[in-house]
Amino acid sequence: MPITPATATHSSSNGTADAILLELVDENGVTIGTAEKLSAHQPPGRLHRAFSVFLFDERGRLLLQQRALGKYHSPGVWSNTCCGHPYPGEAPFAAAARRTHEELGVSPSLLAEAGTVRYNHPDPASGLVEQEYNHLFVGLVQAAPQPDPEEVAETAFVDPAELAERHAKDTFSAWFMTVLDAARPAVRELTGPSAGW
Repeated sequence: MPITPATATHSSSNGTADAILLELVDENGVTIGTAEKLSAHQPPGRLHRAFSVFLFDERGRLLLQQRALGKYHSPGVWSNTCCGHPYPGEAPFAAAARRTHEELGVSPSLLAEAGTVRYNHPDPASGLVEQEYNHLFVGLVQAAPQPDPEEVAETAFVDPAELAERHAKDTFSAWFMTVLDAARPAVRELTGPSAGW
């Protein structure tokens, strides 16, 4: 696994771990400051920059991930291929590609911007709030995922019918349908009409 600010252990001069910072934004997505990651998710939540990735195989199936049980936020739930937060000053596209590789061990063979969506989703289980300005990306994956078990419990490729079945019986992230619906026009353009998205 690559060593990045998200995976390395950082110690400051007083021996404490450095905080992971997120970019705070206004309603137009303009950066207005930074906040520590956990504090940005405390109720009522502070609007911050995020990204969501949807990768598809050659058959037009969506790669889902089940978040690892050890995650502090939304553990054990199913969600889109990858999601996260750029570091302050990091381009969302670069962050999306970086985290996809860190979490799933794959690099998209194609990754394209698919718009943005702004939402406010409380997580009933943790009490945390996703108050996000989310940059959406769609792409293709040709290699088999090799997930980092600290990030991802399981993966699955699903077509629209299989997703509907799984969504009816399994728990998904609070934000999943919001980001998928916002990305659908780009998903349809990428996968074509026969994939059924």
